[in-house]
Amino acid sequence: MIKGNFASAQLHSGFWKGLPVMMGYFPIGFAFGILAANTGLTIIDTVLMSVFVYAGSAQLISLGLIEGGAGVLAIASTTFLVNLRHMLMSAALAPYLGHLSRFQQAAFSYELTDETFAVHSTSFYKEKEPPPGRIFATNILAHFSWITSSFLGAWTGSLLADLEAWGLDYALPAMFISLLVLQIGSKRHLFIAVFSLVFSTLLFYYTDGHWYILVATVIGATTGAVRDSKRKKELDTFS
Repeated sequence: MIKGNFASAQLHSGFWKGLPVMMGYFPIGFAFGILAANTGLTIIDTVLMSVFVYAGSAQLISLGLIEGGAGVLAIASTTFLVNLRHMLMSAALAPYLGHLSRFQQAAFSYELTDETFAVHSTSFYKEKEPPPGRIFATNILAHFSWITSSFLGAWTGSLLADLEAWGLDYALPAMFISLLVLQIGSKRHLFIAVFSLVFSTLLFYYTDGHWYILVATVIGATTGAVRDSKRKKELDTFS
């Protein structure tokens, strides 16, 4: 009985920890579904992408590339670069997941996102062995909300004949602009953002294909890493 009550308490705790993520996923997933329908994806295509890809930024970027006629290699390469951060997030949480089975670890990594990482990291650092019931309750709730909102958005988008009349065609660039603004926390961040914007724009006008996105991403990230490395060395020198 005690064991059953403990499991129930962990599921309840996982639900409440995942609730803010669910509330945040609904509007973004809904917008993704609408944009997917506008791009030409069917409701089934949209839902399957949310089930198997489950990466909001990568899914949204893929829509833009698909609409622009990009090839599979360009889409796969861009998605790979965008999702590289998941390796760092997984590495940060790995020391706290040793008590899970291989299958559980694989399932956890499959459903790890920026938002669930933020939720788990605040709890994991205070525990030796985070309870699986709470962990997976949070992950499953977040994933379910993303799939559901994507479906509802795709269904709604399939009913709207003219998305431009509702201003929904601007949802994708507006979303990325807002995400970019939230990431700019210093003058260095602003410099990298402007540098990447100018560089990608020049590549867009003077090169063919959609590789300008991939090239600008790599160059911008490398520039930021070099600047941060130099700044760290300068601080170490003065200290």
